[in-house]
Amino acid sequence: MKNSTTRAVMILAAGLAALALPCLAAQPLKINFSDETVGAEPKSLVPVVGIWRIENEAGKKVLAVDGRQWKEGQSSSDIADKARALYGERYAEFLDRVQAYAYFPYVVAPNVPNFTDGEISVRFEGLSGRIDQGAGILFNLKPNGDYLTIRANCLENNFVLWKFEKGKRSSVKWIRNTPTATHQWHELKVRIAGTKVEGYLDGKLYLEHRLSEPVSGRIGLWSKADSHMYFADYAVTPPN
Repeated sequence: MKNSTTRAVMILAAGLAALALPCLAAQPLKINFSDETVGAEPKSLVPVVGIWRIENEAGKKVLAVDGRQWKEGQSSSDIADKARALYGERYAEFLDRVQAYAYFPYVVAPNVPNFTDGEISVRFEGLSGRIDQGAGILFNLKPNGDYLTIRANCLENNFVLWKFEKGKRSSVKWIRNTPTATHQWHELKVRIAGTKVEGYLDGKLYLEHRLSEPVSGRIGLWSKADSHMYFADYAVTPPN
């Protein structure tokens, strides 16, 4: 891994550093991908695992995660560069955990270094996937690669809060019978207040949970395996 991607480390790090704002977790953020390039990787969200690109859907630019090309163990291109830009000297530790989670594609918001309280929302549409059609909001991402995600699934019609810790995934809370039709747009939202997590699907509160410690870390979007999904209108809203 150390020798796999060494080019453009400093260039990419400088680029992400220029995007990063010191306290954006306390400011609203909206990403609609309108300034992105169709067919290219997104710039507003950094792909870490999986194949992510901008596509055109009904005249609007959206972010697609394309699990049809997924292969187990596949990280994003230039992963070492991206990890170093996100976490500096701790990038090697981060990469170790990324390898363990290569089954789960995700992107990271580079200009939100530490989200603690507020809301994160996104619209999504399930296109295909025989194993999964998962759409998730990633949060509490630590420099060591541990994170939490709340996700809906168009195949399983359930709603789950997952924990990824020390290379292992475990469910924190499951909610069943949450209708999430394929080929329809849905809204996913998580609301964080200290240790309290609330999960919403299409405006309905389905999930409530208390964590053992307050949320603090980076945020992004998440998927799984062969899921082919569209994402649009990613928004971060600070508490009132």
